[in-house]
Order: sequence, then C-alpha cells, then structure tokens
Amino acid sequence: MTTTAPRLGTALARLLILAAALLGTLLAGAAPASAHAALTGSDPQDGAVVATAPKEVNLTFSEQVAMSADSIRVLDPAGRRADTGEIRDLCSGSIVRYGVELRAGLPDGTYTVAWQTVSADSHPIAGAFTFSIGAPSATSVALPDREPGGGLVGALYGIARYLSYAGFAVLVGGGAFVLVCWPRGAGVRPVQRTVVRAWLTLTGATLVMLLLRNPYTGSGELADAFDLAGLKSVLETKTGAALTSRLLLLGAAALFVAVLFGSYTRRTDPKEKKDLVFGLGIGGTVVAAGIAGTWALAEHASTGIQPGIAMPVDILHLLAVATWLGGLTVLLVALYRTPSVERAAVERFSKVAFASVAVLVATGVYQSWRQVGSWSALTGTRYGQLLLVKIGLMGVLVGIAWISRRWTQRLADLPPAEKADEGEEGQEKDEEAVGGTESSEASEADAAEQADAASGTAPDADPGAGTRPGADSGADSGAGTRPDADPGIAPERAAQLARQRAAVATARRKRERDADPERSGLRRSVLTEAAVAVVLLVVTTVLTATEPGRTEEEAGRSTAASGPAAVPDRPVDIRLPFDTGGADGKGVVRLSLDPGRTGANGLHLYVERPDGKPLDVPEIKVALTLEAKAVGPLPVAPDRIQAGHWSASGVQIPMPGEWRIQVTVRTSDIDQTTIDKNVKIG
Repeated sequence: MTTTAPRLGTALARLLILAAALLGTLLAGAAPASAHAALTGSDPQDGAVVATAPKEVNLTFSEQVAMSADSIRVLDPAGRRADTGEIRDLCSGSIVRYGVELRAGLPDGTYTVAWQTVSADSHPIAGAFTFSIGAPSATSVALPDREPGGGLVGALYGIARYLSYAGFAVLVGGGAFVLVCWPRGAGVRPVQRTVVRAWLTLTGATLVMLLLRNPYTGSGELADAFDLAGLKSVLETKTGAALTSRLLLLGAAALFVAVLFGSYTRRTDPKEKKDLVFGLGIGGTVVAAGIAGTWALAEHASTGIQPGIAMPVDILHLLAVATWLGGLTVLLVALYRTPSVERAAVERFSKVAFASVAVLVATGVYQSWRQVGSWSALTGTRYGQLLLVKIGLMGVLVGIAWISRRWTQRLADLPPAEKADEGEEGQEKDEEAVGGTESSEASEADAAEQADAASGTAPDADPGAGTRPGADSGADSGAGTRPDADPGIAPERAAQLARQRAAVATARRKRERDADPERSGLRRSVLTEAAVAVVLLVVTTVLTATEPGRTEEEAGRSTAASGPAAVPDRPVDIRLPFDTGGADGKGVVRLSLDPGRTGANGLHLYVERPDGKPLDVPEIKVALTLEAKAVGPLPVAPDRIQAGHWSASGVQIPMPGEWRIQVTVRTSDIDQTTIDKNVKIG
C-alpha cells in the first residue's frame, strides 16, 4: 500500500494555527507583571502607621533594577506628590535598595507609594502600597489598573519575541544544515527562500521590539513607539544596546547568506569550495554566537548567581536549539519540496541533531538549577511548572527524533541496486528541484508548446497566418481557424491546456515522491517533530518572561520575614458559632473589623440565634493576641447598640501579623463560653 504524506501547505497552516493558539493561551495565562525582580521590603512597611513623618521612603529589591526620575512616587491623600523626585541609590553589596526623600511638614493621613522600574533582565515591574502618618485616612489616589508590560503593547512585544526566537533558529539552523549536512542545498530555491525569510523575520521582529520597548516599559500606549525621545532613552539601556547590536550582527548575517547562496553555489573547483566552506563556517559561527549573546547579555543569564558562567552556557543553549530545530525546519522543507535530498544528508543531520540534544541536556540542567534552585520551586512556582512542561515536550521531541532516526537508518539500509536506481531518479528530480518553482514553470511552458502544437499555432507564428484569404480550410480545421471563428479562442484554449498539463505533471511528481514508503514515513515523523518544536518554542518564549522560581521563593521568604503584606480596604469578616450550654445558649457571632489593617479599626459584633434572628446577650468581650510577637491579649470592650448588635471604635492593631481573635459570650449569669479564630491582619 502506498503511504501518502500530507500536503506541505496544509501542514504549515496547521503548524501556524497551533502556534497562534498556544501563544495566545500561554501569553493570556501569564501575568504581565510576573517579571524577574521583586520588591522584598520597604521602609515604612506596607500598611504601617507611623507617629511622625519619615524623611524618606526606601524600597528593597531582589535584584538590580533600572531607576528613572519617576520610578518612585509618593502621593498624599489628595493625590499630590509628597516626594522631592530625587531618587537615592542606597545599594550596598548584594542589597539592592533605592529611596526617595519626602517633603517637610507632611500632614497626618494615608500616603500611597507607587513605583515602576525595569529589572536587570529587561522586564518591567511595578507596584504600590500605602502607609499612614498619625492615623489612617481616606485617600483619593486612583492608580491605573494596567499591569506593566500588559495590554496591546505587551501582546505585540511578546509576539515579536516569539518571532525573533523562531527567526534566529531557522536562520542559524538552516545555514548549518546547508554547510554541514547538505551543501548541494545551497542551490535549492525552497531552502534559499526559507533561510532568507528567517533573516527577514528576525530583523523585522528586532526592529519592532526596539520601537515598542519605550511603551512596553513605560506608558503602555502604542503611539509612544514613535517617540524619538523615548527611543533615545531606550538606546541608552542595556536592552536597547543589545537590540542595536543584534541589528548590526544581522547585517553581517545578510552577507553570510548572500555568499552561501551566491558565490558558494557558483564555485566549481573543489578546493575553492572547501576553503569557502571553512570561511563560512568560522564566520557564521562567530555571527551566530554574537546574535545569541544579545539575548544572554540582556536577559536571564545576565542576572542572578554565576552570571560569568551562565552567559556562555546560555549562548551554547541557544545555538544548540537553533541547530536542531532550525535544521529540522529546513529538512522538512527539503523533504517536501525537494524529495531527492540525499540520504547521506539526512544521516549527517541525524548525527548533528544528536550532538545538539546532548548540549541542550547539559546546558539545560545547569540553567534549571540556577533559575529554580529547589524542588519546592520546581513544583510550587509558575516558572517551575512551565519548566516541567518544557521538559516533557523535550522528552516527546526526543522520542519522535528517535523514530525519525529509525526511518533514516531504513533509508540507509536499502540494497545497493536500489540505491543506484534512486540515485539516478534523484539526479533527475534534483534538476527540477534546484530551480524551485522553475520546474513548474518549465512544465507549464512545455505544456503550452504542446497545446500550441495541438492548435496548429506556434508562439512566434504570425497570428494572421491561419486566416489568410483563400487558405485551405481543410488544412486549418485542426487548428480551429475557420474564417468565421473568433481569433481569441485559440490562445485561451492553449493556455487552459497548458495549465491542465502542468497540474497533471505536478500530480505525477507527487505520486512518484509518495511512492517511497521510507521517505514518506520520514516526512511524517519530521513534520510531527516540527509541530512539537513549535509548541516548545512557544513555551520557551513564555518561560523567558516569567519570574524564575529561585527569585520568587527568595522574595516570598523576605516578605514573610518582614511581616505579611497589608490588604487595604478589606474588612475582616468572620463567623463564630457558640454554645454556652444553658437555655437559649446556641448561636453565631458575626464579627467585622473594618478596614482590617494596622491602625485604628471599627469593630462590630452581631449575635444571632441559629435561625438568624438577633439574640440579646447580657455581655460580650473581645481580646486580640499576636502570639508571634508576644503582643496581647489586647482587651476590647464593645458597647451595646441594640439587641444583638455590639460595637467598638478606635480598636488599635499595632502591627500586621496572624492575630487570634477571642470572643467571650455570656448568655446568663452562669453560662458563658469563649470562641476564637486566627485571621491575618495587615
């Protein structure tokens, strides 16, 4: 039975749809603010109530950040700036801390600290918290709900990142595939188009990222992409320098592509070709490593622990990915558009892919340890979970690659006679494939000539020759050139016949191509590899925009050490069932502590019977205890407002933490009980 491979156009369309769906799903699920630096502390702390106005506000981060004049803003209850706008660098050793001075004579009330900056690995981060001077108050400050790096600009920037990775992989992997595995492919049009389009994709995506960088890290407005002042400030940053360097290196890559597909294909002397291959190999490796370095110098590898080791490892990782997945893409194009690709070329790529996987495993293990750091971070953080998905996809990809390798071995194990026969067929097909679409054009031209011959006219014949007065109509009957016939019908019919014959010729070539079950099986397995590789590249792109597990855990430990974060304007509401054991002794106490944060709070208690009706009790008392700090119990004596309703104002919560609220309910002279519950109060 003949094995039929899917059409390339349909297969590529499915890959694009799959990539778009996965990219949209993962980017939608990733919080835009999940960047790689985190706020680990502040002075004053979030939700703190201080007796007098501090001289400055300090922020501590988990890693280095880039500060601008407006990176830290302190707003008073009316929304006016309460800081001087002068950012102070308070970093010392491994401690990353920045501060801003406050104006003198600030009145009591609640102040909002809003901050926005860019982490050392190029991702924007932002946040806000409040503290109070004297006592909390109402505030009119309304911060924008847009997350840094989100919105339309964030989506476009993320797509450009994905396209840049994909373009880099195909550009580097395609060039390596031609030089190392299939030198004859340098003259094959489909291969040339694939590599050139990869260069165009990477160049275009880099330009888009450079233009979007300013709104991506700042306002979030697409119109700011063309702000020249903003573009100038971007060029002065580490990320801007990396993108500019990438564009310059892409100029050198364009020269590499031009020589590979130009001068190299025209050389006939074996020694000259060998020397040119050596030069292209050295130059291409340097340019590819330089382009990979623009990612390593500006993103994950440049921050955290061991950056001196991490950056070279990251470059090796990117080159291995590109060699494998980019070469796989060009092999897929060659198998579908140039069926006579040599078996030796497939075997050589199989060996190159195996070496690339070995490098990927070695560098991936180091990077995983560096970015995750613990088993708990591997399973308990978003970065670790995405990493597990990536590892799973890598396992699937390696399994499919093993199947492709088996198909390759079957190709190599054919009998010598069959190899010779296929070699002759391959030579004939190569003459068609090297020209790419020229083969189709040639078929159409041949078909057109045949159609012209059938119609009795030649392309260069005199159009009026067949309609001369007195011509023998019998001799012209085969051409349909009767004196009363429309002269335009014959050329249209000839063109129609040419298209039909070209379609038949194309279908015949596809049948011949698909008649080889080994090649058909190899095409299917490589196509499946490419589909999984597309998903893997999407996951990798999202992974680079996610806060590493090590950083997230360290930030969590720092936050826990400094106390729990406050949750502003969120009252504490709890229900406490009780049973004093006497008559009418069962019920529920509903307690509300508003606003449920440090400082003064309003306390309301509602005592209800099991059926929800108010229960008038003789006495109710409350005590607050913070065991972690040995504070309390702090007694609260609420006043009776009406039957079943008790209230107290100005209940002071001196510091945030896990507070135990104890409520003592007395339903008669001798019947009472104490119930308690732990709640987190900011």
